[in-house]
Amino acid sequence: MTAAGSSWVVRTEPNPAARLRLICFAHAGGGSSAFADWPRALPDDVEVCAVRLPGRESRIFQPAYTDVEDLLPDLTAPLADHCRPPYALFGHSMGALIAFSFARRLRELGAPAPDHLVVSGRRAPQLAHNRPLIHHLPQDQFLNRIRELGGTPESLLADARVMRLVLPGLRADFQLNDCYTHRPQEPLPVPITAFGGRADPHVDPEGLAAWARQSTGAFTMRMFDGGHFFLHSAQQEVLHELSRLLRRPTDRIAGAVAL
Repeated sequence: MTAAGSSWVVRTEPNPAARLRLICFAHAGGGSSAFADWPRALPDDVEVCAVRLPGRESRIFQPAYTDVEDLLPDLTAPLADHCRPPYALFGHSMGALIAFSFARRLRELGAPAPDHLVVSGRRAPQLAHNRPLIHHLPQDQFLNRIRELGGTPESLLADARVMRLVLPGLRADFQLNDCYTHRPQEPLPVPITAFGGRADPHVDPEGLAAWARQSTGAFTMRMFDGGHFFLHSAQQEVLHELSRLLRRPTDRIAGAVAL
């Protein structure tokens, strides 16, 4: 495993000759390990660059960000070398918000746009939350809400020592997500694909479809079996769809003809 950009970016299988880099942002409380298995399932010419934010994994003792607008300037330099065309952005849940906001930030700086933005497990940013806000809750109530969302093993939630380490970062992540204020701008000149879980109680198909308003390019939506963490329960199907999206255009055309 190698890390770059002061530990901001982790590449479990470095591929300097990659045709395309996929920059990945995890859900609240998640880190680069969420994408550790992805390189083996995606096309050989795609390099997975997983972003490791402060407050998790090897950066557990660094203060986590509570506002995406504070995070964006600090992301720019560490990710600059990885955002050389062609590249794509992927984010799940909170990570979808960060990926979208980062694409806007790059446009403000006049940097090359990603080839594709894949947003997963989050309603479009211009829509209000349709779930209770939880970052401010007392610890017991906060943990109960985390349980309800799924995705965190009960063995970790019941481990007081582990929770003392991860709770500050987890609560900060939910504050970043809960308190996001959308600023209307022109849609991005980037194709957007939205992934969702059919059993996710808080990310409805209408909320996913509204991502179309954030792009002047093509928009597609794909639903998978599972709840909010379908990314894990339906991982094979998710990675198959991602592989299809990230293939060379000629490869996609050849595949379509073959079908």
